[in-house]
Amino acid sequence: MRFRSLISLLFLLFFTSSAYARFVSLRPSSTLLISDGINGGNLASGSVIKTVEVSAEEKEEEACEQTYGFMPCTKTALGNVFLILVYGFLMFTAATYLSAGSELLLEILGPGIVGGLFLPMLGALPDAMLIMVSGLSGDAATAQTQVSVGMGLLAGSTVMLLTVIWGTCTVVGKCDLRDSIAVNNQDTKGFHLKDSGVTVDVWTSYAARIMAISVIPFIIVQLPQMLDSTSGRHLAVLVALILSVLMLISYCVYQVFQPWIQRRRLAFAKHKHVISGILKHLKQHALGRLLDDEGQPDEHVIRKLFETIDANKDGHLSAAELKALIIGISFEDIDFDKDDAVGKVLQDFDKTLDEQVDQEEFVRGIKHWLIQAMGAAGPSGPDAGPRTMKFLDHFHVQTKREHALLGDNENGENDEESGEVADPKWITIKAALLLLLGAAIAAAFADPLVDTVNNFSAATGIPSFFISFIALPLATNSSEAVSAIIFASRKKIRTASLTFSELCGGVTMNNILCLSVFLAIVYVRGLTWNFSSEVLVILIVCLVMGGFASFRTTYPLWTCFIAYLLYPFSLGLVYILDYWFGWS
Repeated sequence: MRFRSLISLLFLLFFTSSAYARFVSLRPSSTLLISDGINGGNLASGSVIKTVEVSAEEKEEEACEQTYGFMPCTKTALGNVFLILVYGFLMFTAATYLSAGSELLLEILGPGIVGGLFLPMLGALPDAMLIMVSGLSGDAATAQTQVSVGMGLLAGSTVMLLTVIWGTCTVVGKCDLRDSIAVNNQDTKGFHLKDSGVTVDVWTSYAARIMAISVIPFIIVQLPQMLDSTSGRHLAVLVALILSVLMLISYCVYQVFQPWIQRRRLAFAKHKHVISGILKHLKQHALGRLLDDEGQPDEHVIRKLFETIDANKDGHLSAAELKALIIGISFEDIDFDKDDAVGKVLQDFDKTLDEQVDQEEFVRGIKHWLIQAMGAAGPSGPDAGPRTMKFLDHFHVQTKREHALLGDNENGENDEESGEVADPKWITIKAALLLLLGAAIAAAFADPLVDTVNNFSAATGIPSFFISFIALPLATNSSEAVSAIIFASRKKIRTASLTFSELCGGVTMNNILCLSVFLAIVYVRGLTWNFSSEVLVILIVCLVMGGFASFRTTYPLWTCFIAYLLYPFSLGLVYILDYWFGWS
C-alpha cells in the first residue's frame, strides 16, 4: 500500500505540468492582433486574438522557475500549500524508509558500529539534505536568502523533539510513582501531577548531558556577535565547524562502545548488590555489632563471622564455601551468575592469589566493604553502632536502585523477542533497498521543497524561517515522533529509557551533524552568519531540557507542561527578537 501511494504521488507530480497547445504565428499588425492560423479547423482562415503588451519586469515577476526544469511550481499561496503537503509527505516517506531499513540492518548486524555510527546519521539524513540544498541553490545572494529555511528546520526539529514530542511521551508513558520510581504497567493515579510520571535509566541521563554539551559549537559561532565584532565571524564559523565535526566523530565512537561500557557498569552494579546482600546477611548472623561505638568496623565480631562461615575449620574460606554463602542469601529480583559473583568476591579478598581467603584477608575485605557502605550512607558518628542496620539498609536500597536504573534487561523487562533472523540474505537486501530508496527520495525532493517554502513565503509575506520551523519538522521527524510515542505507551522503564534516549540522540545529531553541514555551506560559500535569535532558542531549549534530564531519572507528569510551554515560547522569542529588536 505504501509503495502504491508513493507511485501515485510521483505520477501526479511528473504529469501535472504536461499540457498540449497550438503554436501561435505572429504576423505584423498595427492593431496588435495575432492569428494561430486555424479557425474551425480551416487552416486558410485564421482566428485573431487581442494581444496585450507585458513589461519585462512583469514577465520576470510572473515567471515560475521549475526545479530540475520539470517539477511543478506555482506563485499562488494555495498552490504552494498543496506542493508543501505533497513534498512534505514524500520527505516523510523517505524518513520512514530510512527508519525501516535501519531497523532491519540493526536486526541483522546488531549494535556497535551499525547502531553507533550509521543509524544516527541515517536518522538525520532528511534534515541534512534539506539544510544542504537550502544553501547550495543559486548564487551567494540567493543562498543567503534561502539558508534561513535550513536554519528554521534545524531549530524547529530540535525544539519540536524536546517540547511537543517530549511532553507527549511523558503523558502517554506515565505510570504510578512509588518511592520516586515508576511501577511498570501500573497507571492507577490518572493525571496526578506528582504521583504519576515516567522513570528512565541512567544512560538516558548521560544522553541528556551529551545533548547539552553538543550546543558548544553554537556558542562558538555566536561569539563574534556577542562581542559585537565583525572581523572574526568567518574564523568563528571555521572553528565551530571543526569542533562540530570532532564532536560528531567522538559521539559516534561513544555510541559504538556504549554497549560494552553499559555491560561493564551493569556488572559492577551487580557486584555492589552482592556486597550489600552479604553485609546484610552477616549483620543478621553476627554475634554483636559490625561497628564499634566509634563507628569503626569491629574486628572481633568480623573474626567470629569468619569462624562461622569456615565450615571445615581449616582457617581458610574456599570458593565452595563462599558459593554456599552466596546461595544462602536471598537477592531480591536480581539474577546473576553465582560462580562469577564468587570470582569477584575472591578478587576483593584474596590478595595472595591462592584461590582461598584466610582470616586476615576476610577481615580486611569486610572492613573495606563496610567503609564503602558507610560512605554511601553518609558520615557516621559516635552512635554508628546502633545505626549499623540502618546504613546497611540504605546501602542496599541504593545499590538496588542503581542496578534498576542501569537498565538490566535480563529480568523479563525486554519486550523485544531476540532470536535468529529467518532469512539474513533477504533481510539484508531489503534493508539496503529501503535505505537507497529513502536516500534517493530525500535527495530528489529536498530542493523542490525548499523552493516551494520560499515561494509560499513570497506569496504570503510570512518569513520562510517560521514556515520551515513549524512545517518541515513535521515531515522529517514524523516517523521518529510516532515511533517514540508508540514505544513510550508500553509503560515500562526500559521502553521509556529507549524513547527519551532516542529523543536526546536525535537532538544531538541535529546539533553536530546537521550543524556541521550548515556551517560548511556558510563557510565555503562565504555567507553571513546572522542567526542570533535562532541560536538563542536552541540554547535555551537544549539547556533547560538537557539540564533537567541530566540530573534526574524520574519525570513527574507536571514536567510535561514545561516541555509544552517551551514551544510557543520559542516561536514568540524569535519573532520578538527579530522583528521588535532587529536581531536578524
